[in-house]
Amino acid sequence: MNKLFISKSIAILITVSLFLLSCDSDDMSDPINNDTTKPTISLISPEEGAYIPIGDEEGMHLEMELSDDVMLGSYKIDIHSNFDGHTHRSETITTTTDFSFQRVWELSGQKNAHIHHHDIVTPADVTAGNYHMVIYCVDAAGNESHLARNIILYNK
Repeated sequence: MNKLFISKSIAILITVSLFLLSCDSDDMSDPINNDTTKPTISLISPEEGAYIPIGDEEGMHLEMELSDDVMLGSYKIDIHSNFDGHTHRSETITTTTDFSFQRVWELSGQKNAHIHHHDIVTPADVTAGNYHMVIYCVDAAGNESHLARNIILYNK
């Protein structure tokens, strides 16, 4: 009887072990698939209401810290005019052009990134005035944060 009890116990143990091993645990071990936290953006420069010179060949000073609890994916900068609060204007400006800028940078493989560059140059013929700068940051799981600043482009 002892041999029968031991054999049944071993059979049950093997069956339970095989069942547990066959369960899909990929979702539990993959932190990107379980990531629901948005990345953080800390924009250092330009500050809210900053005056940015038009036609400056050195480019706009941009500095920020991006971070995520698992992994960053990319960030995008979008600059567009805010002359009319995003309503449609009836007049046209022929001597200048509203400045618009959009670009995406990849950050794959990083949890934290210090961004510092000067590669946003405003051409000399753009319209001076109020603009929005919006920074978007997406983590590897697709969670997105954004931060908006009002900036003013001016003629030197």
